[in-house]
Amino acid sequence: MRIAQAALALIQDGETIILDSGTTTAEIARALRKADLRSINVITNALNVAALLMDVPSVRLIVPGGILRRESNSLSGPMAEAALVNLQADRLYLGADGLDPEIGVMTPHLHEAELNAKMIRISRHVVVVADSSKLLRRNISLIAKVEQIHMLITDRAAPGQAVDELRLRGVEVQLV
Repeated sequence: MRIAQAALALIQDGETIILDSGTTTAEIARALRKADLRSINVITNALNVAALLMDVPSVRLIVPGGILRRESNSLSGPMAEAALVNLQADRLYLGADGLDPEIGVMTPHLHEAELNAKMIRISRHVVVVADSSKLLRRNISLIAKVEQIHMLITDRAAPGQAVDELRLRGVEVQLV
């Protein structure tokens, strides 16, 4: 919840944000329900995130189609990727299954990695939202190299070595 509150503090009226699938991004959606915003656009591939935001008057919700992965309540695949082609976003909030400070953000799900890579390409600012258990963890599919990440919001239990390495490589790290 602290990570979600820190993420919410970055959102301003009129922005277009992307909320990736994941438990942390769902917490951001819960926080958005109570936020004092007049109008924002939210793009999400996560059905649970969409359900949390579908009745929020200040949110214009955009859900690309795709193939459902039940374990994460998320849509991905070629249809979802094609739906993003002509869109632009101010900020992407990207969940992570793993974040290695030498390599980048990773997931074990190939289709989600491809969709996330498209989300990064259409976003001006990439914020990884992940608790400290995800740091120093590797997975099979690379979503983004460290150089593609602008900010990491994580908890204070994050390994100091990982935080220092990410900061050295230009990532702003916010510990909450």
